[in-house]
Order: sequence, then structure tokens, then C-alpha cells
Amino acid sequence: MPDLASPAIYPVLCYALGAVLVALIRWPRPRALFALAVPAAALAGFAFLPYANYGGFTFFDLRVGTMRLDALAYVFALAFSLAAFLALFYALHLRDRMEQAASLLYAGAAIGAVFASDLVTLFVFWEGTALASVFLVWARRSEGAWRTGLRYLAIQIGSGLLLLVGIALRYHETGSIAFERMELDSLASWAIFLAFGIKCAFPLLNNWLQDSYPAATLTGSVTLSAFTTKLAVYALARGFAGTELLVYIGAVMALVPAFYATIENNLRRVLAYGLNQQLGFMVVGIGIGTPLALAGTVTHAFASIFYTALLFMSVGAVIYRTGTGKASELGGLCKSMPITMAFCVVGALTISSFPFLAGFVSKSLVVSASADSGRLIVWIVLVAASVAAFLHTGLRVPFAMFLGHDRGLKAREAPLHMLIAMGLASALCIGIGIWPERLYALLPYPADYVPYTADHVLTQLQLLFFAGLAFALLVRRGLYPADLCSINLDLDWLYRRLLPGLFGLVAYHIRSMWRAAARRADYRLDRALVTIYRTHGPEGILARTWPTGSMVLWIAVLLGITLTLTYL
Repeated sequence: MPDLASPAIYPVLCYALGAVLVALIRWPRPRALFALAVPAAALAGFAFLPYANYGGFTFFDLRVGTMRLDALAYVFALAFSLAAFLALFYALHLRDRMEQAASLLYAGAAIGAVFASDLVTLFVFWEGTALASVFLVWARRSEGAWRTGLRYLAIQIGSGLLLLVGIALRYHETGSIAFERMELDSLASWAIFLAFGIKCAFPLLNNWLQDSYPAATLTGSVTLSAFTTKLAVYALARGFAGTELLVYIGAVMALVPAFYATIENNLRRVLAYGLNQQLGFMVVGIGIGTPLALAGTVTHAFASIFYTALLFMSVGAVIYRTGTGKASELGGLCKSMPITMAFCVVGALTISSFPFLAGFVSKSLVVSASADSGRLIVWIVLVAASVAAFLHTGLRVPFAMFLGHDRGLKAREAPLHMLIAMGLASALCIGIGIWPERLYALLPYPADYVPYTADHVLTQLQLLFFAGLAFALLVRRGLYPADLCSINLDLDWLYRRLLPGLFGLVAYHIRSMWRAAARRADYRLDRALVTIYRTHGPEGILARTWPTGSMVLWIAVLLGITLTLTYL
């Protein structure tokens, strides 16, 4: 691509300046409207530019690129811009300047990382997303949110440190910091791969997602669902397309979270598991690496941003009106919140790949690519994961909130701005599903694919019908896992139970050693004081008149002895 002059509006600077001004505006309504205008202005800054490298500078003989605009970056930046607008529209009622400013910085950092043409620029914005997003958790202002935010920040900063190590090693090996395709043939590429994997919630590295997203504010969880994991998908597609290991990692991701989502009581946590599962489809597509698979990955990432946000919006609206998001405490809201229910059903059917919705035309690309590449086991896993998503999210989430046993909750319909935001997200889900060729035309990979064939539509409808029938029979006979008021731990057991227990055990033994040492030190100190008194008592050398400097010296000596006996 050619190098062109800097654009009139840098999207990242637009978000950064907007966040500063939002933090300074005192009046809530003008502040919210101004924040809403920032994503629109940033989108206008790149939407009509030709594909090229914009700006950049040389630093220590290294070419640092500030904005690489190509087809892959454009699709993700477009999705992030629309998601930022929807999230801020959903949050028009907010009066918290910190959360509004953090949302803008978070979106801006994610878009800046997408436009990065080198690994150093990627690292800067990679860490920027971590630092900005943690305030969406802390904005809840509770002890639990504070602790969750610290854990989230530690993991995200750890991802950044791994990325930094990988960049340094790669520069040492190749003399280049260009962000391009890599092979898993060196310690540098493995470090970068693991850094991307942490943000993408790979198996055994995914606990931060289910821990932090439900702990954020209602509007913060909507924003969180859009950026961090999709940025990791973009980075993997840019750097590790065709890596066979990703096929098996993605297959595990697509299947395992379904179990936890089925038994989870917290509905936002159910959605976090569902999001983790959808990431598995994208990772499989990146691992397969064919044009069809990569087109499916990008399409599915684009679509999932909106249907996942829509589901978080609908659950957030219910929590906003009822004060709870637990399935065991909800039910029977179909009459009091019918519009929210309709939008929730759209999101639930979209994640379930219902025909004429976005999930159907995006997920089908990856599933078809797995079959075309001869990976039968992977194809079976993806089909089973699609059915599981329909069961634990497509059916259970709307049923638990709106159609289940009436708990006697009195609730009003969601606020107008929330309904409009959910309506816009629903329109995108429906529009992409009906006119997929509009999105296919933006893809960086050729997608010669027709989703609406008779065989494909009938097969998918049959899967959904029999899955729905099984759900109904299991619920009616009481065999489906009951909604229990409990906390389910998966890998977060490691830092919620195991690590505190180990630290407590170590701390106990250290305290015991200190106490024993202190007793021995007290005994030695008592004997030393008795000896000094007998030798230099009222008539001894210390009783004489001494210069001030000598007194200071003895005080320093005694203080040093005290500190030594105390801390050794």
C-alpha cells in the first residue's frame, strides 16, 4: 500500500480529545450527547479514505506506522465505531464522567490497535485498552468490583508484558517490528501468540472474561463485550492465520464453555460464557486459514459484536428495572417488558444462527470451511456448539427473564434510549442476515458463498427445532439444570480458592518464624541492657555529659539495632 499524508482526522486523537472534554463537561445531558458525537466524528475520519498507510515516523531507525488502513483493519474499525456509538447511546442516562471518558478511551485504544502497522504501536494501544477498560469495572464502586478489577488488570497487563517480550525478541531475531504474519517457530512468536491468546480467552486463560464482564456496570459490560476479545481475534487473523494449533484451541473453546453456561445462574455470566464460545468459531476459522474460513472469521466477529451487545443490553435493561440478573429470581416479565423481550429474542436467535439473522450468514462460513477442509471432527464439534448456544443462550436467557415462573416482580419497560439502542442493534442483526452480500463486499478475503440454499436453511431449522423440542421436554420433566442461587467456579477457582489458600499457608509459616525470631531477639536485647546498666550505670561512661553529635550517633545505633532485631 502507498504511504499518504496524514488524514484530516485521526480517529485515535478524536477519541482521546473527546474523553478529555467529556471529563471536563459538568452538565450530564450535554456531556452524554457530546460523547455520542465522538464515534460519529471518528468514523467520518476514516470511512471514505482509500486504503493506504497514513502518517508514521522514524524512531531509532525503526519505521513506526500510526495508521494502516486496509480491508481487514477497515472492517474491524467500522464495527468498533458502530459498537461505541450504540454503547454510548444505551448509556445516555449515565451521570458518571469517569465511565463515559473510560468508554471513549477504551474504544479509541481498540481502534488505534486495529490501525497499528507495527508491533510497537500495537503494544501501546494494547495496554491502552487494558488501562481504560478496567475503569468500567471499577465504576461500579463496590468492594467486589474493586477486587475483580485488580484481577482483570493484572491479567491484561500480563498479556501486554508477554507482547512486549515477544516484540523485543522478534526485533533481536529479525531486526523488524512490522506487524505481519508470523510462524510459531521461535520464542518471540510464541510469546506474542500467548499474549493474543490471553485477550482472546483461550482455554485455561479465559477466567478473566467470566469474572470481569458480569462485575462491570450495566453499561460497562455492553462496552466490554465489544472490544477486547474482538481485538484479539483481529490480531490473530493478522499475525497467525493458518496456524493449525488454533483449529484445536478454537474447537475446545466452542464446546467447553457450553457446560458452564448451562448451569450458571447469573445471566450476564451466562452471556460471558456464550461470548467465549462464539470466539471459538472465530479461532477455528483463523486456524483453518483458507479464504472462506478467514472471511467467516471476520464476518462472525463483525456480527457477534452486535448480537452480543444486544444480549447484554437486554439483560442490563432487566437488571436496571428489577435490580437482579439471576435466573433464580427472574421470570414472568413478558407482560411488563414486552419490547425488551422482543429485542432479546432477536439477539438470542441471532447467536443461535437462526436463518435471516446475522449469526446464520456468519457462522455458516466457518462451519462450511471446516467441512471443505476435511476436518470432520471439527465440523461435528462446531455443529454441536451451535446447538448448545441455542440451548443455553437462545432459549434459556429469554425464558428465564420473560417466560419462566412469575416471581411477582413489578417492573416498567426499559427507558427509551435503551430501547432505541437495542432497536438499532436488532436492525443490524436483521439487516446483515437479510443482505449478507453488503458485508461480504467489505471483507479482505473473497467470500464466494451463498448461505441461503434450501439444504442449508432446512438443515439449520431442523437442528433448531429438535434442540427447542429437547429443551421444552427437559424443562417440563424437571431434567434441565435448575436455576439455583449459587456461585459456580471454573478456572477462577485457582485465584479465588487455591492461591489465597497457598498464600495464607505461606503467610502463617512466615508469621510463626517472625514470632520465634522476635522472642529470641527480645531475650538477647534484655541481656544486653542488663550488661550495659551494670557496666555503665549511674557512675558509668554513658552517664557522663556527651556532645550532641555523640547522642545522635547512639540514637542511630540503637535504632539500627532495633530495626535489625525487628525485621531479621
